[in-house]
This record gives sequence, structure tokens and C-alpha cells, in this order.
Amino acid sequence: MSDELDWDPIRTLARRVLQGGEGLVLTDDIRTLLERTAREVGIGISEATDLLATDAGARTLLEECARRIREGSSRMVSSLNQMYRHKRAGDFDAARQVMRDVLAVERVPHYREVAQGQLDEMSDDP
Repeated sequence: MSDELDWDPIRTLARRVLQGGEGLVLTDDIRTLLERTAREVGIGISEATDLLATDAGARTLLEECARRIREGSSRMVSSLNQMYRHKRAGDFDAARQVMRDVLAVERVPHYREVAQGQLDEMSDDP
């Protein structure tokens, strides 16, 4: 996975196909985008390859990639807000628990790294 994520192309494709009703044409560029994004959101290469074998499977992969990005982002923003509220109140145990809760359910490596980083930063707090 690259150090810098760019999920705008997958979001744009998802809007066009999943919300706009455009057909998903599996060009080499779209296949590459789906394969890359699948890795970035924690979908195994064999599962992605299997899904990309059919048009219906490719659409399913697009839906799952978009869902993981959207839900993970929402969960992370909400959890960070909760964590900061707890930290401002001096309740570091509760703040740490918020990040542990994220780690218990999150599958997107980027969001897991953010949660783990926040948890690690609080390791020295009371």
C-alpha cells in the first residue's frame, strides 16, 4: 500500500455507477483501480481477483470498497471526536477505550493505523 491514499477516483466511480446508474465497464484502468483500492481497504487479493472475474462481482467489489471507505471514515471522525472529548475531560481510560473499540471492528488498514497511533500517543497518559 502506498503511503498516500487517493480514494477520490473510487468515490467518483461509485457515485457514477452505484448512485447514478451508469454501467460498470471493466477496463484495464478500472480493474487496476479496483484491485488497488481493494488492497487499501483490507480486501484480500484472492477475493478481489475472484470478484473481478465477472461484471456482477466487479460491481460487488466496488460497492464493498466504497462502503468500507465511507463507513470507516464516518466511524473514525466520530471516534476521534469522542476521544478528544474524553481527553479534555481528563478521562484517558475512556479515550483509550474509544480507540480500542475502533480497532475491534475496523478492517481498513489506514483507519486502523490512525486508531492505533492515537492509542499509542496516549500510552503515557494517566
